[in-house]
Amino acid sequence: MPDCLSRVKRLLLAKTRMVAGVVLGYFKTGKGVIQIMKIQTKESAMSSFKALMVHRDDKNVISHELTDMQHDDLPADGDVLVAVKYSTINYKDGQCLTGLGRLVREYPHVPGIDFAGEVVESADPRYAPGDKVVLTGWRVGEIWWGGFAQFARVKADWLVPLVDGVSCFDAMAIGTAGLTAMLSVMSLEKFGIRKDGAEVLVTGASGGVGSIAVVLLSEMGYSVSAITGKPEQAEYLRSLGATQIIARGDIMDGEKKPIQSAKWAGCVDSVGGDMLARVLTQMKPLSAVTVVGNAGGNDLSLNIIPFMLRGIGMIGVDSASCAFDTRIEAWKRLARDLPKPALESATSVIGLADVAAAGEDILAGQVRGRIVVDVNR
Repeated sequence: MPDCLSRVKRLLLAKTRMVAGVVLGYFKTGKGVIQIMKIQTKESAMSSFKALMVHRDDKNVISHELTDMQHDDLPADGDVLVAVKYSTINYKDGQCLTGLGRLVREYPHVPGIDFAGEVVESADPRYAPGDKVVLTGWRVGEIWWGGFAQFARVKADWLVPLVDGVSCFDAMAIGTAGLTAMLSVMSLEKFGIRKDGAEVLVTGASGGVGSIAVVLLSEMGYSVSAITGKPEQAEYLRSLGATQIIARGDIMDGEKKPIQSAKWAGCVDSVGGDMLARVLTQMKPLSAVTVVGNAGGNDLSLNIIPFMLRGIGMIGVDSASCAFDTRIEAWKRLARDLPKPALESATSVIGLADVAAAGEDILAGQVRGRIVVDVNR
């Protein structure tokens, strides 16, 4: 209760920035009645902003437009307005930008499944102007307008306060990909995969999830083998901490068998499809695979022999709608366990005007590591 009251007071005392306030209700306490108000700043009341708008015509042709918008154009039923500082490019962003997978329900649309920025307006007592926040998941950027814009209005339940040691830029260098990687590591730990040099495998290792998973696992004491279809990325993966680089063909070629030599104590798989099926046949007894992506397809053809004979665990990782407390724990772990130099080496920066091309690149497998979008660039 004291924390909630302090947040309400912060909302009401932001008078130096407030130009208008709308009373939304009243909060009764032992010391009296406090009005809960929607705080509107000069920035939110007056300025226009840039956004990347995706259109689909009557022939289902997708086009993109960098356009000027007003705050009134944003979804009306969000309760927090955020000045977006940075967004990022994920595989799902590529799908939303191109119409692949029919993730976007209505057009015109502002994609961007992640963003980090500063609250400028809030109707929820948990957040006040000036708070730094991050959003990942919740189908934002798919069925809700997202972060490829300089402002976004969203539901407070979808936000997470930035933890100490993580800036807005850091948060988007990490993004959904890094959060997913950390949730995978936490799942392997919970399954009982020990860190004392255990051999773990990362598929799709040069991608966003894979790159951060390699860094995290190597930093935590695992021996990391990285699978890639790009031989030119071998040195990059070694710089992130991989001790062995495995060509995709070494896993995928050869006769399919229901079970093969046991090699891996754990695996973070961001590929799915036939790659996941092959990896499962090589897992050690009482090992586990986290399933976090489907770049290689949704269908999985396998048999039950590895599960019966070796007690393998296959763990789905939901980073899009996991609980608030789980998100906070994961972000705190990322702040502690992910070295910033390694993160920076895996990150490039683009502006809003470059987003559409980057979306095509990530779908084509041409993106290494992470791309941060500076929406004010």
